Amino acid sequence: MHEGYSLRIPELIALKRDGKELTDKQISFLVNSIASNRIQPEQIGAFLMATYIQGMSTEETTKLTESMRDSGIKFEWENKQHVVDKHSTGGVGDKISIPLAPILASIGLKVPMIAGRGLEHTGGTIDKLESIHGFNTKLNPDKIMKIVNEIGCVITTQTEEMIPADRILYAIRDLTSTVASLPLITASIISKKAAEGISSLVLDVKVGSAAFMKDLDSATKLAKSMVETGNKMGIKTTALLTEMNNPLGLMSGNALEIIESINLLKGGGPEDCRELIIAQGAELLLSSGLEDSEHKAKIEIENKLNNGSALKKFKEMIIAQGVERKFAEKVCNEPEILIKSCKHKSELFLDESGYISSINAMEIAQFILENGGGRTFREQRINHNVGVELHVKITEFYDNNNPWATIYYDTEIDISQQLKNCVIISKNPIQKRSRILKKII
Repeated sequence: MHEGYSLRIPELIALKRDGKELTDKQISFLVNSIASNRIQPEQIGAFLMATYIQGMSTEETTKLTESMRDSGIKFEWENKQHVVDKHSTGGVGDKISIPLAPILASIGLKVPMIAGRGLEHTGGTIDKLESIHGFNTKLNPDKIMKIVNEIGCVITTQTEEMIPADRILYAIRDLTSTVASLPLITASIISKKAAEGISSLVLDVKVGSAAFMKDLDSATKLAKSMVETGNKMGIKTTALLTEMNNPLGLMSGNALEIIESINLLKGGGPEDCRELIIAQGAELLLSSGLEDSEHKAKIEIENKLNNGSALKKFKEMIIAQGVERKFAEKVCNEPEILIKSCKHKSELFLDESGYISSINAMEIAQFILENGGGRTFREQRINHNVGVELHVKITEFYDNNNPWATIYYDTEIDISQQLKNCVIISKNPIQKRSRILKKII
């Protein structure tokens, strides 16, 4: 380590510690040092904490994002205008990416979706798809490009060659209690999407008790930061803020959410899931120029949900990603086979009848986590069978002669203690509300 280098990193940390704005050149040098392992972990931790406390300007955040994107390979596409993606900040029962990607591909867009695994109460798109035997989520860049060009969509994990700086920063943020920093969250999410080579992005920023952002104000700040940074980097970016106090859809848990995704692609599925699929899909049709009105864009998405073409595209995608053709056909026809190996399922009842006022998404997530369906550390193996299927939704009338939920699990548990404080009943009818709270452009 030569003297010039050893002096510069501490100087940059000190500048940020003291609330100074870093130049483009300084940020680029810092990120290159991180990606090439020319910086000590302690120095990275100090820089992250300084950034967490002092924040970053829009210009700094954009340069950090660009430098992280450029630390690895970036996909290049023909007809880039039609290459799009979405990102959700995560919640309980949030399986929207899984039906949305093939819907968009069936319309003619290309979706090179780099997705993640679950941690703690937030489920991961990759874990859900791995419920399908044979589905390969570790693809090299050439394979990703081949599938996207031939099928139109892929859902896979970040490759070794993509944004190495983000992988290093993400791991250290976790260890240093600097996860909840707006510029660091923004740079991590947008750099991944920018490396995909997309032209349009829709963000689903969850708000509520089971979301990373608990209130509308903090969610709005994050959404604005990501939208502004995405647009500055040449990606047409919009954000929808959506409610995450209650689980999304009827099914939560890895295999169950694939079942529900396929039901949605067959034209069925719960209304709140359909609402988000149609809204997010319409945003991308508009920003990519395939449609010129929101009304027409929503009709186009709805048609693809209902006419079977998106289900066909989903089947093509999972075959291209390693699922045996006959099994893929069977899964698309009878998705319930994905849960057939589950050892136990039990129905849950409530003491009284009434209108469903609230279903606590965190309680459901906790049940899944405690019974092996989620992970508390990154390398942990998970049980795809574990989950919760609701039989009632918010605002619906519940008759206590019927179960309100069915739980799926593989180990012996005390049924009487499961999810007993999860539901709030009202004697009066509850007004139905949209999941979508706000749009940021």
